[in-house]
Amino acid sequence: QVRLVESGGGSVQAGGSLRLSCADPGRHFSIYTMAWFRQAPGKEREFVAGISWNGGRTDYADHVKGRFTISRDNDSNGPDLQMNSLKPEDTAVYYCAAPGRAYGSRRPVNYEYDFWGQGTQVTVSS
Repeated sequence: QVRLVESGGGSVQAGGSLRLSCADPGRHFSIYTMAWFRQAPGKEREFVAGISWNGGRTDYADHVKGRFTISRDNDSNGPDLQMNSLKPEDTAVYYCAAPGRAYGSRRPVNYEYDFWGQGTQVTVSS
């Protein structure tokens, strides 16, 4: 069974940090690009960051560049997302995502993602 499991969400004050983790217990995606998305209340889900299977390529949304870092240790199967200098506008449910196939040299932001975790809530207070 394909399953992605996020952890590490919580509540912090503005300026604080959180680290999200994504587990792929079945190791279905160890050779695939993976990504983090988020969805705030009343908004569409949006791309946050993506990383290639070996960590050699990363992509970030403009509004998180310089604050968030995506990394990948294939021992844990999925990508981590280190979030620093958090802002209230970062409040959202964060989702780990994986594609249904490889896309060659396509940038992670341009992938189609078919598998999703259940999400983890991140709340940043001012």
